[in-house]
Amino acid sequence: MARSLPDHPHIDQLKRQAKELLAAHRRGDAEALARFRASLPAAQGRNDASLAASKLRLHDAQSCVAREYGFPSWAELDAFVISRRAATASRAEAVLEWLRLVYAGDISGSMRRPRPAAAVRLLAENADVVSGDALLACAIGDVEQVRAAIARDPAWVNRPSGPLNLPPLVAVAHSSLLRVPGFAERLRDCARLLLAAGADPNQAVGNRWPPASVAQPSETERLSALYGAAGQNHDPGLTALLLEAGADPNDGESLYHALESPDCVDLLLRAGARVTGSNALYRVLDWEAPEVLRLLLARGGDANEPTSGRPTADWGSPLLWAIHRRRSPAHIAALLAAGADPKARTPDGASAYTVALRFGLTEVAELLRQAGGGEALSLEDQFIAACAAGDEAAARAIQAQRPDLPAALSDSQRRLLPELAAEWGCDAAIAVMVRLGWPLTVQAGDWNATALNHAVFRGDAALARFLLECGARWTERHGYGDDVSGTLSWASLNLPEESGDWAACAQALLDHGMPVARPPADGKGGVLIEGGRKWFSEEVTEVLLGVVT
Repeated sequence: MARSLPDHPHIDQLKRQAKELLAAHRRGDAEALARFRASLPAAQGRNDASLAASKLRLHDAQSCVAREYGFPSWAELDAFVISRRAATASRAEAVLEWLRLVYAGDISGSMRRPRPAAAVRLLAENADVVSGDALLACAIGDVEQVRAAIARDPAWVNRPSGPLNLPPLVAVAHSSLLRVPGFAERLRDCARLLLAAGADPNQAVGNRWPPASVAQPSETERLSALYGAAGQNHDPGLTALLLEAGADPNDGESLYHALESPDCVDLLLRAGARVTGSNALYRVLDWEAPEVLRLLLARGGDANEPTSGRPTADWGSPLLWAIHRRRSPAHIAALLAAGADPKARTPDGASAYTVALRFGLTEVAELLRQAGGGEALSLEDQFIAACAAGDEAAARAIQAQRPDLPAALSDSQRRLLPELAAEWGCDAAIAVMVRLGWPLTVQAGDWNATALNHAVFRGDAALARFLLECGARWTERHGYGDDVSGTLSWASLNLPEESGDWAACAQALLDHGMPVARPPADGKGGVLIEGGRKWFSEEVTEVLLGVVT
């Protein structure tokens, strides 16, 4: 059973609890070890000796504390505490804070992610937060309140209203409570009721993501109810209801954003969603999803669809983009089976076969060779292929013949280092490349960054430290105009806690020349690094200020 929060919780108090838990763990305290084992997924099943020896960090302790209080993450607990404190202010502010937990920023006009667990917990403590407003009833799936609203005013089903000025069906379909058992079916029932009463299945609102707002939404970017169901909440049940009622599957958003849900993709394609022109075929290659790729290709996707803009424009075809994203042979085989040209070339003339070997994808290269796309490699590309395969001996043998390598490589060839640094699992190749003299300041990748920027963005502290030891500098810029401290700022605040170790990245940067941060004298938050103010996660902030955690 979850622990009960204090009547007036404060996030600073909860942070202290996490720090005390971490300190107890580092002392080998048996109770602390038991708490981690009981609540932290990564610690479950481990004995005391193993746990005591593990290098748990503050975010692990915060995650443990959050789970002890019944929240799936520290971010959910933090959001709940903020909203609960706001509930003691005016009712209007309390309602808005709750809605920002329920809806994504493109609907709520904030820059926050929805936090459904926090919204449900706050609702359980204060059911009055949704009383008296039919649009709030749509957010939670209160069928009786919605039925009563329709009876009072049948035209209401197609009229925007409520604090966020939403049409009812949009309010239902975009509610993140669709992801919460116990709410999902109620929300679908509300949608059935609204559709039966004449709600337009194509209800939509303008995007409110800042700098747009609820008061001044985007006039060009429309977010439909279907996009909420399929693209945001990945709910096949509600997606099917809307499509059966006539929702347009070609709304410009739903298919592209539904790709993480094969069931929703299947429903959209059966309803006539067009793959070509949606950029879905390129987007699905950003992660391992061969079954969805095959589905798109079987339902009209063009395996040779031209690119429509950056960053895919630098590659030229889905096959080449798949290689750039280091997709598995299963993806390449699916594209080739659907007619992808095995001899495709990048805009600067490199063949798919050559690019595969540049990225160390020998199995992919073999598939391309078997399909007729093989070719002899230049000495430069043999050198690159040896580096990418982590074969230092072969690379040095080629370098003995061509001492001007890697300096003589083209700009596109030199960009391989930061492109590999953007992915996990390429450390062996990167180590060979760096030891053989690859320039560290080359920028590439989706956001035109150096290898160090990419490593820090991912929270790969080991790679970041290696690059720093080899001469990389924290002052290196990226395509958004900031340096590595800016990369650390964004990643530590916005990426999932468990996906990287940004505190260790911060320590590596400090150990290699980045100045210790200073707290600003004005007390307005953040820290100062060489006079510039930046914000970081609490754990990273303490490292940068020289506080031992």
